[in-house]
Amino acid sequence: MLVAVGLVILIVMVFGGFIISGGDIGPVLAALPLEMMIIGGAGVAAIITGNSMHQVKALGGGFKRVFVGPKYKREDFLNCIFLTSKLMKILRMDGPVALEAHVEDPQSSAIFAEYPKLLADKVLVALICDSLRLVVVSSGDLDPHSVEEVIDQHLKTHHKEAMGPADNLQWLADALPALGIVAAVLGVVKTMGSIDKPPAVLGGMIGSALVGTFLGVLLAYGIVGPMANRCKHSIESDLAIYDIVKQIIIASLHGHPQPLVIEAARSGLEHENQPSFAEVFDGLRAR
Repeated sequence: MLVAVGLVILIVMVFGGFIISGGDIGPVLAALPLEMMIIGGAGVAAIITGNSMHQVKALGGGFKRVFVGPKYKREDFLNCIFLTSKLMKILRMDGPVALEAHVEDPQSSAIFAEYPKLLADKVLVALICDSLRLVVVSSGDLDPHSVEEVIDQHLKTHHKEAMGPADNLQWLADALPALGIVAAVLGVVKTMGSIDKPPAVLGGMIGSALVGTFLGVLLAYGIVGPMANRCKHSIESDLAIYDIVKQIIIASLHGHPQPLVIEAARSGLEHENQPSFAEVFDGLRAR
């Protein structure tokens, strides 16, 4: 909703200000379709040329994130704390053997089944199960620092890939002003081919050429750049759920008391998604 509001304000303020100042919007609107074809087409071509098909498809998901926002809400982060804490409690109370069935086949696990939205996240489930599988295989005799290194590597790989759409959007925003200049230069070349025309005609052709520069800059800093920033924030918000898993597993393996484990998990969340300490603790006790 906010994205639509921002775009409306942008269009009204930019073009409205131009009209109020006495500008003739007609030539601008007439030149926009062709300039958009040149600039937009060049931008799309550059994205396709510089990325794999997987990355191009991910960019489509990035545009969706711009308008939909983060996938995970406050309740989902709370459920992730509950899920991971339950698994660590089984490890602590019943041992690695009791935990093995849950991490080897999470789709059949009664604990995972309580959180269908989290179970649908294959990366999240793999992070939990692969990390705890190391503990199970070693019969619980494993250095927590070694597990942390493995988790960090897993998160580094995933986070880099997840940020791909935002990085590509930002790259496109950086490229658009230059592509606008390309469109403007083509307009100037066209104008020079009609140098024998009357000044009024030449003035209109030069004005149309300059629309390319205007459009490239407007798209870069008024639309695509802000979209890249919103996409980045949305991705970072969702990535925090993986850090919850890491904090709970590592803190539990170190043998820290539950209040400290809870604080390690929730303290890294931004305030919008951060449950209170009492909410987490009481929820765990009730479950």
